[in-house]
Formats: sequence, C-alpha cells, structure tokens
Amino acid sequence: MATTVQEEDDALHDTAPLLAPDQLEAQKPLPTCAQRLWTTLYGDIAEDDRWRAAWLSGTLFFIIGGYWLLRSLKDTVLATLVGLEYQPMAKMLSLAVVLGMVFLYNRLVDLVERHTLFYIVGAFYGASFGVIAFALALPTVGLTNEIPSPERYLGWLSYFVIESYGSITVSLFWSFVNFTFDYTRAKSTYGLIIAGSILGPCLVTNVAALGGVPTLYGIGALTPVCMALMVAGYVRRYPPAPASTTTSPTKAGLFEGIVLLVRQPYIAGIFAIASLFEIVITILDYEMKVLGKQAYPSPNDFATFTGKFGMAVNTISFIASLLGTSWVLRTCGLRPTLMGFPLLLLAAVAVVYVFPTLWVVFGAMIFLKATTYAINNPAKEMLYSVTNSAVKFKAKSWIDVFGGRMAKATGSSITNGLKSSPVLLMQYGSLVSMAIALLLLGVASWMGTQFNVLQAQGRLVGDQVPIAKQDDDTLESDAISDH
Repeated sequence: MATTVQEEDDALHDTAPLLAPDQLEAQKPLPTCAQRLWTTLYGDIAEDDRWRAAWLSGTLFFIIGGYWLLRSLKDTVLATLVGLEYQPMAKMLSLAVVLGMVFLYNRLVDLVERHTLFYIVGAFYGASFGVIAFALALPTVGLTNEIPSPERYLGWLSYFVIESYGSITVSLFWSFVNFTFDYTRAKSTYGLIIAGSILGPCLVTNVAALGGVPTLYGIGALTPVCMALMVAGYVRRYPPAPASTTTSPTKAGLFEGIVLLVRQPYIAGIFAIASLFEIVITILDYEMKVLGKQAYPSPNDFATFTGKFGMAVNTISFIASLLGTSWVLRTCGLRPTLMGFPLLLLAAVAVVYVFPTLWVVFGAMIFLKATTYAINNPAKEMLYSVTNSAVKFKAKSWIDVFGGRMAKATGSSITNGLKSSPVLLMQYGSLVSMAIALLLLGVASWMGTQFNVLQAQGRLVGDQVPIAKQDDDTLESDAISDH
C-alpha cells in the first residue's frame, strides 16, 4: 500500500536519533575570525549596546570636534579684537565666568530632565556661537577692524563662551553616559565611545582649511545643535522606563556638589585621580616645548613640530581606545587598571629623568597622552557607577571644571619657578613628577579597594539606596529623568 509524503516524513522524524545538548552545541557554526577578535577585544556585547555606544560616540564626536575647532580660534579672536597682552586677564576672568556657569548648570540639574539639559545647553551655545560668527564678519565690530582695544567686548565674549562650552558639555555628556551604562556595560563600551571623540580633533585640521575665522565659527556653531539632535535621537530610540515613584531625598541646592566633594572621601579620591596627573603632564609638556624650541628656533619649524605631536597623539590614542580600553578593563579589573596608570606615569618620568632629550620627552608625552585617553579617563568615569545622581551630575561638574584647571595652574607654577635653567627644570621637574605619581598610585589603590567594597555591599556614595534595588531600566530612567 502506497504511503503519502507526509507519512514518510513522519517516519523519518520518528526514527531520527535524538542528540544530546552538547552534541547540538557542537553542531552550531563556529564563530568567524572577526567574531572571535571582537569578543576578545570587547567581550559579549549585546547588539543593542553596540548601537547605544555608537550613538553616544557620535554625540561625543560633535562635542569634542566642535570644541577643538573653536578653541583654535579663541586666542586669534582675542588678540585681534582686544590685544594679546590681555590674554592673562582673560584667563583669570574666565574662571569667574565658568564658576557662574557651573552654578547655573547645577540649578538646572534640579529643575529639568537629564536629556533636556542637552537641549538647553545646545541651544544656548549654538545661538551664542552663531551670533559671534555673524558679528565677526561685520566691518566695524568684526575682524576687519584690526585696531585692538579692551573695550571691544566681542573678543571677551568669544573667549568666555568657548572656555565654558568645553567644560560644561563634556561634563554633562559623561554624567549622562555614567547613568545610562552600568559598570559591566561600561567595561565593554567606553573605549568605543572615547574613540569617537578622538576622531573629532583628527578632522578639525581638514575643516580649518575651509575658510576664514567667521566661517569656521559658523561651522562650530552647528556642533552644539548636532549634539542636542543626537541626544534627542538617542532618547527617541531608547525611551526611558517609567520614572520611579519613590520619594527622592531633599536636594541641597547650588552647593550640593561642593558639599559632597568636601564631605565624601570617595568623591575627593575621584577628584585626585582626575587632576593629579595633569600636574605631571603640564610639567612634561613645558619641558618638551623648551627642548623643541631649542631644536627648532624657526616659528614655522616649531609649529610643524607641535603639529606632528598633535597628530601622533590623536592617532595613537584612537588606536589604543579602539583596541585596548575594553580588553584592559575586562581582563585586569578596575583597581589594577587605576593603579597601572600612575605606574606607567612613574616609569615614563623616570626614563625622561635618565635620558632628558627631546625625542625621549616627545615619546613619553605621546605615550602618556594616549594612556590618559585610553586607560585613565574611562577608569575614572567608571568610579561614578557606585555614586548617586547628585554625585554624577553636580559633584562631577565641579571636579571636571576646576580639577584640571587647578592642576594645570599648579604645574605651571612649578615650571615658572624652574624656567630660568633648563637643566634644573629637567631634574627637579622630573623629581616632583615622580613624587606626584607615587601619591597618585596610593590614591588609585585606595579608590580601587573602596570601589570593590561599595559594589559588594550594594551601596551608593551620597545615598543609602542599595545598588541591587536599581535594575538597568531604573538606571536608564534616572539617566533621562531625576523626577
């Protein structure tokens, strides 16, 4: 009797041998070489997290790229409109302006949702840069009038707006990211995000040849708008979960960030990690420029030398961030990574002390700049994963804005005291740098231990809410809204 096709299929199915789970696993296609390399470098990142990292990397690309472009115009505009002799005064006054902007920013943190901060900041700086670009093209108040005067307020305004832009937007971006990504996701994705930021300065050199200062200013005015649009797209693609209904603690107002920084040793430790190394970098940078000026006395040759340095730093930093950050953090863990940077800092300074030549200092600076971007900066940001909203947004703004400035001022005071003798500068500058590196090593060790304890106990610095009670959706919700 003839059997149907369906009956034959059923018979084959009934007689087919059952495979054990390990046999089924063995029959899965092997990962390709590219997939194995990706897993080695970044771990098992969910596809959704890859898109998140790419989106945020693009946002940081516009922030850093725009800032680098505008920063290159800052001194030119001031010198033409006001006079280069007023630059020291502009630097001092800019501290007061940035201080006021940080106070205003801290107030906005209490009043609006997190993503709305980007819209406000983007609109303010986009409009400000646009107005300045238009004014610079005018014949009487703009760059065509080359008679400098301290009463030409457009030059002062340009300087102050650019100074505050870089400080506020970068701090806001990383506050947002630290709330969006927990520690596990951060280890795999922060290197990808940082790599995007390094591409911005790499492209600035090509953009700078497109036109004059007003045109470049106009291009720079578009970058805060692009930043806001990127965040709007991110929020639309990854909408926040419904906000928690639990009552939030009473806010301490404008001074909450400073109070937390003074009262919480953990936050003070973040301040040290974020700023101490800048003293060493400032000293080494001055040593390199002194030696470089001796080797290349011609202004054009010296400019070429510094240009090659910037290109080398950006290239190596991009490669290190793209290929090394995630692997180091996932393989070593946070505490060894934090301690590794001051050890590398100490080793680089020791080599400079033994071989105080131009190209040794040049290589040491490139190495330290690259490890700063690829290792120290992402590790520092991860320390915020065990802190609450006030620390991430308010205390962090004070650390980011004034930590680096204080460190650079300290380093400059050291080099200013030793500038009369290049030999003493190389000797004593290196000894001071090694002492600071050892201090930073101790701080990094303590901070790594404290981070592990806080993570194990499930506590947030600045809050009493256990971390375990905050799932990923809550973290993402808090990243968008604190209400």
